[in-house]
Amino acid sequence: MFYLCSVSKKVDIVRGRGAQSAAVPHRFGLAERQVDDDWREQAERVDGPAAPLRTTVTEEFPKSIVTFNQSPDIAFDRSINAYRGCEHGCVYCYARPTHAYHDLSPGLDFETRLFAKPDAARLLRETLSRPKYVPKPIALGTNTDPYQPIEGRYQITRQVLEVCLEARHPVTITTKSDRVLRDLDLLEELARHQLVAVALSVTSLDPELSGKLEPRAASPQKRLLALGKLSAAGVPTHCSVAPVIPAVTDEFMERIVEAAARAGVQSCGWIMLRLPHEVAPLFREWLDAHFPDRADKVMAIVRSVRNGRVNDPQFFSRMRPSGVWADLFRTRFRIACRRAGLGRASFPLKTDAFRQPQSSSQLRLL
Repeated sequence: MFYLCSVSKKVDIVRGRGAQSAAVPHRFGLAERQVDDDWREQAERVDGPAAPLRTTVTEEFPKSIVTFNQSPDIAFDRSINAYRGCEHGCVYCYARPTHAYHDLSPGLDFETRLFAKPDAARLLRETLSRPKYVPKPIALGTNTDPYQPIEGRYQITRQVLEVCLEARHPVTITTKSDRVLRDLDLLEELARHQLVAVALSVTSLDPELSGKLEPRAASPQKRLLALGKLSAAGVPTHCSVAPVIPAVTDEFMERIVEAAARAGVQSCGWIMLRLPHEVAPLFREWLDAHFPDRADKVMAIVRSVRNGRVNDPQFFSRMRPSGVWADLFRTRFRIACRRAGLGRASFPLKTDAFRQPQSSSQLRLL
């Protein structure tokens, strides 16, 4: 595979994918891989039409599965990501740069070259069984979606939830997929013990726009229906209007809040678009492909809420956009929530019912 090292103003749209190229990362001093334009002009004549992009999955077996953090900007201190890469292909995904750590493209590789961790449940069981382990909510879906299409094959997220239920361990889920309903039986039981909360993010209410932004994620209507079914089943639910993309998706903010309230969610929140590392040129390339008439305007607003930069990586400010545009979005969202009767997210999950499971290694000793 060849990697494009620059972004062109005129791009051929890659159908069915979010990223429009496989931009190579430069942050780690890797050698640049450039295509030979003369060869490219002759490639189809010599080799025939290019094969369509295929999704591949590689199984990996890490030594641990729970990641701990001390970030002051997020509400959890531990998380599990059962997959690396995400077939949903959301062009704005802030997790894309993680593929660069492995010399893979944060662009098309991120959504076509996936990694699954089949041992996740076993590793979680071993972590929870440690004598000094102190339970706090584990967040699923903080990096890549736990219910992306390959979950149907691997069911790693379901296995993790089974361990959490057995151990009476609290867990939160963030997803863009109505596949979460496949685990409704587990979620209902976890909710009965006050051990789970589920958030679905809804970016727009236009299926055509969502098909460009999030080409392989569930439609907005399916996500809202999933919120309604979860809420009706007694599962605490939250709708995240995320990300808000100025001049592209912000027009849907009020209507998403209203639709979420009708679905029975307990709360709504919003997150401004973030463009760390390679996400910025990939997103600009996407704008040039789909919204060339407003690309400059969108990027100008993005810079205005990030103190003149396309991204703010600093703790305390990275999740809090500033400036007049940010104030406008914040005010609009607050008014929409007040009209819909929705408040801020508050899901106190229980930790006092935790019971240490036996690890697989312990079982082998018996």
